[in-house]
Amino acid sequence: MHSFSDRERGLGKVISFVPTMGFLHEGHLSLMRIGKERGDTLVISIFVNPSQFGPGEDFEAYPRDLDKDLELIKHIGADAVFSPERDELYDERFQTYVQLEKLPDHLCGITRPVHFRGVATVVSKLFNIVKPHISLFGEKDFQQVAVIRQMVKDLNFDIAIISAPTIREDDGLAMSSRNTYLTSEQRHSAISLYRSLQKAQELVNRGQKEAKTIVEAATELINSYPDTDIDYISICDPETLDAVNTVNGPTLMALAVNVGKAHLIDNMILTT
Repeated sequence: MHSFSDRERGLGKVISFVPTMGFLHEGHLSLMRIGKERGDTLVISIFVNPSQFGPGEDFEAYPRDLDKDLELIKHIGADAVFSPERDELYDERFQTYVQLEKLPDHLCGITRPVHFRGVATVVSKLFNIVKPHISLFGEKDFQQVAVIRQMVKDLNFDIAIISAPTIREDDGLAMSSRNTYLTSEQRHSAISLYRSLQKAQELVNRGQKEAKTIVEAATELINSYPDTDIDYISICDPETLDAVNTVNGPTLMALAVNVGKAHLIDNMILTT
């Protein structure tokens, strides 16, 4: 991978990079298309990163289908795929991690305390290996994008971070590899995440600005669906992720809900 990237850089080509954990869907493919537009050489990584899974989480069960992924990537027209084995990135003596101090202490980081340390670490490693000029991430993982942007700024990576809007199913469900965990009945319940975000924007449009009232309405809506267990619903500052009491200007509403055994996240910028 180093040799490939050095050669492309030596030819003056702009390398765009989409890191993934595989089991690709249209959300990933949309990032790849943007990568092809923004750069000369498109590199995709496929690696289910063990360091971002905590005890009892779904690392072993996380869906994988490398052959199908490679076919999709070939159809997109990527120039290289980097798919290392676990021991190539984390050998038995590995001991260096990247830890942000504030952004991980919100939203998903509250119940997944090692998650963003693992994300920051593996993305740093992938950046050092692939040597991209541009890297692309989906806004469904809003907190992840914020963490990576901050890390790139703090550690002076010479890489442009581009985020792209969430890609949704026809009924509004945010595309996710974990959607495969849902039964047909749970799939219906999963729509409650997006509907609660829509409900929140409707309330804001009608003049409601109190975060507590908006969260209560979203909670009631989600709880009306079977097999839903709310992890969090937060209305917060889009940059710091600190909770806010009122919606004044663009404000992030983010939520995580367990639907059956699927841990689903979604978000929306509420606008006044």
